Amino acid sequence: MTCALLFSLFLLLVLEAPSQSNHLGPTSRLRYSRFLDSSNVIFLRWDFDLEAEIITFELQVRTTGWVGLGVTNRYTNVGGDLVVGGVLPDGNVYFSDQHLVDEDTLGEDGSQDAELQGLTEDAVYTTMRFSRPFRSCDSHDQDITSDTVRVLAAYGLDDTPKLDRERTFVKSIFLLQIVHPDDLDVPEDTIIHDLEITDFLIPEDHTTYACTFLPLPIVSKKHHIYKFEPRLIARTETLVHHILVYACGNASALPTGISDCYGADPAFSLCSQVIVGWAVGGTSYQFPDDVGVSIGTPLDPQWIRLEIHYSNFHNLAGVYDTSGIRVYYSAQLRKYDMGVLQLGFFTFPIHFIPPGAESFMSYGLCKTEKFEEMNGAPVPDIQVYGYLLHTHLAGRALQAVQYRNGTQLQIICKDDSYDFNLQETRDLPHRLAIKPGDEVLVECHYQTLDRDSMTFGGPSTINEMCLIFLFYYPRNNISSCMGYPDIIYVANELGEEVSDSMEAMMAMSSVEWTPENIKKAEKACKEAQQTVIIKTIDEVVENTTGWIPDIISSARGPCLESTGGKVEPQDKTPAGFRAAPVAISSSSSSSQQLLPIPLIHS
Repeated sequence: MTCALLFSLFLLLVLEAPSQSNHLGPTSRLRYSRFLDSSNVIFLRWDFDLEAEIITFELQVRTTGWVGLGVTNRYTNVGGDLVVGGVLPDGNVYFSDQHLVDEDTLGEDGSQDAELQGLTEDAVYTTMRFSRPFRSCDSHDQDITSDTVRVLAAYGLDDTPKLDRERTFVKSIFLLQIVHPDDLDVPEDTIIHDLEITDFLIPEDHTTYACTFLPLPIVSKKHHIYKFEPRLIARTETLVHHILVYACGNASALPTGISDCYGADPAFSLCSQVIVGWAVGGTSYQFPDDVGVSIGTPLDPQWIRLEIHYSNFHNLAGVYDTSGIRVYYSAQLRKYDMGVLQLGFFTFPIHFIPPGAESFMSYGLCKTEKFEEMNGAPVPDIQVYGYLLHTHLAGRALQAVQYRNGTQLQIICKDDSYDFNLQETRDLPHRLAIKPGDEVLVECHYQTLDRDSMTFGGPSTINEMCLIFLFYYPRNNISSCMGYPDIIYVANELGEEVSDSMEAMMAMSSVEWTPENIKKAEKACKEAQQTVIIKTIDEVVENTTGWIPDIISSARGPCLESTGGKVEPQDKTPAGFRAAPVAISSSSSSSQQLLPIPLIHS
């Protein structure tokens, strides 16, 4: 009897004690938060320990029934994991690590890898807090990675865990956000300046690139821009696909007014060095405390080109827009002047993606050997601290890989679960250096199973892009470094007899795109010689050539077994129960200390 009591008390302490490995116990502040549904019924807080590879979630739902939180994949919820919990009418708690057997059925995992930290219920909310490894040894648990993660949340109106599609939600979130804005300095002398298009009549076309040229803030001495955010209005925000701010060389003769960026007047495509950029799904971004965009010195740009891409798929008429970018700047100077380097596949129709492709890879090469010559001065190591990934609707994954002396050095950044609707500037966990002579390869992964015609590179959302913007310091004059393959070689490998690039591009539409030809085209694009186009802020362009190196994939890290050990299929004990006889009372001290969640946008 005494042993049984001691054992029960031990289990209770285990359930209530904070995890020692990640230092995020039941009362620890969780830095990140997000509503997971449009009605603001489901609110999530989370935080993580990168070293321990443990993440802690706190889910609060407006229900007195069960709640569930987990991770799923892009295409189906089936197989997604879901940690389920709730409080019974008698005050006892139930909690289990489960997975979706099919769209409507839950099954308990053989290995219980989620650790409960608290469960409470009142007249309005059920709140569940737990931790789990980034990667457990249970095949039913989806990995938490530095990619976009599709968070799955569900709840019920009673204590019978049963999936209802009306109360099941999936939201893409970048969970492992390294830097929280609250941890960054905000200068007391901050000045706000808006770069925007005013009362612009959005054309009824599917795709419009509207450009105008605007002055940067006029200051008498050097200042640093340290933060930017989109300026969107409610009636048009669903039409705005991306906004880019390009620095103009001070010798440029710039046009006035608003016009098509890439139309009849080539002057509206001047200026190609990105300063800041926003795309659909993104929010504000604040630079690290030691970097900023320099303005106010003779070497700094005085004008910018503001580019807004509108996707008016429903051909709405009479819609006026005032959108742009708000910048925050200060006379409190940072240590480094930052720049942005655009990498990837040069955006024009030589970039093609066959229809009906389960998987198709495109490559754009950058060679830095000419950077110093084109910069007009020695180029210090490019210290990369952040990045922005960009494809259109067919994009599934991107990565940038660094090479030195022909050897792969590291993967700079990647997202194997890219979501077009979540494009945001992200910080690297560790800064890295690109040295003169290094090569950087961008690989983009596409899927076109829903298309029956060719997809070509281009500006429209139904076209494709393959771009990665690297945020770095100290600033140099190189604005972009992008590549494309020898399309004549590719066409010849596909059995098409062509003699020039235009003929080769046209020949792509006559190819019978069987799975075999899709793979043959992908192989030819990778083996073809690449032309590398390098451009400076003053629109000086030089070309070089190179070859696509192989990419060595990084190995997955070790998994973490649950503390209770893995339950094997041959075990007769029902899987999924963690000390069923022992329950945490909803009035337990640790549960009462869960922080209340306000019903307002965070």
